[in-house]
Order: sequence, then structure tokens, then C-alpha cells
Amino acid sequence: MRRESLLGAAVCAVILTMAVGAVALPDALADPPEDRHDSRLHMQQPYLEATDISGESVTLSLSARLAHRGGTAENVTVETRAINAETGLVETTAQLSLGTVDTGRDVPYTTDITVDRQGSYRIETDVYADGRRATTHSGTVSNLDALVPPSARSAVRFHDFGASDGGMTAITYRIDTVTENESTLNVTTYLTNTGDEPAGSVALQLRARQADSNVIAAAETVTVGEIRPGRTTTVSTQLTVPDGYDYWLDGILSADGVIVGTDRSVADLDPTETLSRNQTTTETGFQSSDFVRETAPEPDDAQMDSGEVAATGGSGPGFTAVTALVALVIAALTFHRRIQ
Repeated sequence: MRRESLLGAAVCAVILTMAVGAVALPDALADPPEDRHDSRLHMQQPYLEATDISGESVTLSLSARLAHRGGTAENVTVETRAINAETGLVETTAQLSLGTVDTGRDVPYTTDITVDRQGSYRIETDVYADGRRATTHSGTVSNLDALVPPSARSAVRFHDFGASDGGMTAITYRIDTVTENESTLNVTTYLTNTGDEPAGSVALQLRARQADSNVIAAAETVTVGEIRPGRTTTVSTQLTVPDGYDYWLDGILSADGVIVGTDRSVADLDPTETLSRNQTTTETGFQSSDFVRETAPEPDDAQMDSGEVAATGGSGPGFTAVTALVALVIAALTFHRRIQ
């Protein structure tokens, strides 16, 4: 009985000691704190988007979610590099500070890098926590030159008739008049709005290019008005060219000074030659003088004041061999009369 009493007293003493310790030192029985450096970071759902496109450069926006587990991660920094895939040189580097990331949070972030709008790049991203690299990711982007600046985008296109339409082209012509070895062509173009919104405000240049020499015989530029979605409109203009030649009829669409589409057709004005749309050269007996627009020469001011006009090409007023012979005969007859 005495043994049991002593054992009970000992247990009570232990419990009392623990109670006093818990009151005096409240953190003594608490769970050990997590190590502040025991944090885990992982990059999720990274993707690239071209957000700003110009004639020479493109800005790539890298978006991702940074998954965090474990202890608090301090001084979290995201470093992104664009490395030229051909040279292996770092083209540009961007850094983004996320500060302190608390336990169990997924942090979305976006960082931007600007590179030349050409070639291919390897995009590498490193995430650092308090100076230590925690996670990394790598990807490749290519064919950046295929990206079109907003100023060069237009839903207006030369209409595609397709092979089933008997070889019809988006550029056609008819001969309006033929005068003084010149033909006036009425050139018509079919344009279609392939987008879902009204489009227009583009410039259409139509030109006649002599097939054998590539000399531009005539060119006109017209402004295309608004075209409703999915509709086709026609634009016409006149081109006056020297007759008897074959021509490429070029159509050039431009938006805000940037070419957004081209097409071409054929105008056969040489009865002895036929120009195919897929042909690149032809023999047409080209004469460059036919493509020179002649202007009358302006007379000299001094000649205008004195009333004198110079003779050209042996024709027109002036002292010639015939007039000299006539003068010589008259002088001989006059001398003969004086002798008699």
C-alpha cells in the first residue's frame, strides 16, 4: 500500500512539473517551427504570347503560375532570358521580383521580353528564392517573321476563284479605246472581305508592266472603301499603254503604307505572242521609244523675242542647199545682163 502511495505521489509531481513548465514556457510543448528555407516552388502552365508587334521587333509575354509549398519563400525573383537559337547568344534578359511568397499559395505572374522579329529563340526562365535557384523552365519560339504588325493587317484579299472556276483571275480587263498606237484598258479587280467585321481603308495600286522588259507603262492607285464581312466588291480604273505588247497587270494592296496582298493577271495586246500567267519571259520586239511620253520643246526666250525659229531635221524654214542654188542662178543672170 505504501508503494502505491509513493507511485501516485510521483505521477502527481511529474504532472505538476509539466503544468508549471507549460505556464512558464508556453512554447515548450509547441510543435517545432518549420525551417524557413524548407520551401518548394514549381512553375505551372507557362505560355508565351506576342503582345506587341512592330516592323522590327516583337514583345513576348511569358505568363505562368508559381506553385508554392512548404515554408515561406523570401526574395522570390523570376529571371527570363531569350537566347538566339542560331548563335547561342543571349539577346535580352528580364527580371521580375515577387517578394515573399506565403505558404500554400499559387502566385500568377507575367514577364515581358522584346526580341527581333526574325529567327528562333530559346526562352529560359529561372526562379530564385533568397538567392537560391528553386525551379527552371525552358521552351523554344520560332518563325517570328511570320507575325504581322497590326498596321499591316487587313481582312481584304484578292478574291480566290479557285481551280473550279475555269482559270478566272481576280484582275480582269477590257479594251475601251485604241488611238494613235495606244490602248486604254479598263482594269477591274475583285476584292473580298474574309473577316468577320467590316473592313476597308486600303489602297489598291493597279499597274501595267511590259512583259519582256518589266517597264511600268501605266499605274493608278485607288482607295478601297468599306466592304461588309464575307462580301466581294469590284474596283476599276483605266490604264493607257502602248499598243502591240503583252503586259502583266499587277495588283498591290497596302494598308497604312504596308503591302498586305498582291496578285497579277495578263493583258495580251500583241497579236503575234500569247503570254501565259505562269510564264516569266517572252519575245515581243520591245521598243523603248514607245514608252516615252513626248513633250513639245519650249522655245528659247531670245528666239521668241527676235522672231527666229531654228530649223530641225532639214525641214521647215531655213537656209538650205536648194535655196543656195537658186540664189546662185539669179546672181549669174544678173551678171549676164550687165555684160550685155
